[in-house]
Amino acid sequence: MPEEFHPSTHPPLPPTTEDERVSWLRLLRSRRVGPSTFYRLMKEHGSAQAALEALPDIARAAGVEDYTPCPPEVALAELRKAQATGAQMICVGAPDYPAALLDLSDPPPILWAMGDLGLLSRDRIAMVGARNASSLGTRMARALALDLGKQGFVTVSGLARGIDTAAHLASVETGTIAVMAGGVDIIYPAENTTLAEDIAARGLRLSEQPMGLTPQARHFPRRNRLISGLARAVVVVEAAAKSGSLITARDALDQGREVLAVPGHPFDARAAGCNMLIRDGATLIRRAEDVIEALPARDIDRHLGESAPVQTEIPVPPPQKRSLRETAALHGLILDRLGPSPLAEDQLIRDLKAPAQAVAPALTDLELEGRIVRHPGGLLARAT
Repeated sequence: MPEEFHPSTHPPLPPTTEDERVSWLRLLRSRRVGPSTFYRLMKEHGSAQAALEALPDIARAAGVEDYTPCPPEVALAELRKAQATGAQMICVGAPDYPAALLDLSDPPPILWAMGDLGLLSRDRIAMVGARNASSLGTRMARALALDLGKQGFVTVSGLARGIDTAAHLASVETGTIAVMAGGVDIIYPAENTTLAEDIAARGLRLSEQPMGLTPQARHFPRRNRLISGLARAVVVVEAAAKSGSLITARDALDQGREVLAVPGHPFDARAAGCNMLIRDGATLIRRAEDVIEALPARDIDRHLGESAPVQTEIPVPPPQKRSLRETAALHGLILDRLGPSPLAEDQLIRDLKAPAQAVAPALTDLELEGRIVRHPGGLLARAT
């Protein structure tokens, strides 16, 4: 979304009447209108109603004939269903809208919420992991969520089986937010119905999806960006090498969040994703204190309500460590420089203008991943 339309710099005024709320819903639920298009239309036309009136002409200019915006009765039915189930409509620009989501490139214009909105004003840590979690993994998730809750942090997760369930169960009393892939009134999986009811009563359930929508596979990556977006850091407890939890970790990096991971046994496939994250620079987590220490100093100071202590002597600098984001960036630079024709390693280092001690571990990582090939004489090439 172009910067001039981003709601963090030009937030639209939230609706104040039922007619305006219906217009917002109609615009957002209209065919081919997602968050980015919603903000652009609001910017160009000034209101949801004006944008709705312009949509058929805009669609026609784009080669789409017979375009009809979402009918008023569909939006009104969603509004009535929310009222019947006790869900609250939170629109971008409203005081209750979580400011952290404005860091996203496409923050949801509308959120449906059930529960305690006060949790959105507290410090939050996301916790994600495998659905088929091990006994040790669920124990770790429970311990982390419980201890973080005692320290005043709210746990954010996705109400899935395994790690998510363990994290929510341990933090219902201290504060937990379940971000739903479907409608906020649709419990998935059904086995978590009682847990979801407890969260609505003592925690908070959130969703950007329409009321009554049953989640499908394509909805979960969208949900994952909200889990990471709401939190200051994302803790991955167990995750396979290819899993939704790693998608959440990538979202967290894009959003400028800290990525933390619990290590696991090399022979356990459920730990492969976590071990990869740690290898690439994610902070290794063993207990709640590790999570808190990994937060940027300004976040810890705000959470504790204290000023940072004044240092009276120069501290010994810690060992240099690349962040996960820096590692990914360095990998990208190396791969951009290399091609199928071999290049001398020392020439590559000179081209990158980076210290050899930083490039060498990255080359090892890429070689182990099969993305580069070493040739005799200290030559390197990109794998084909």
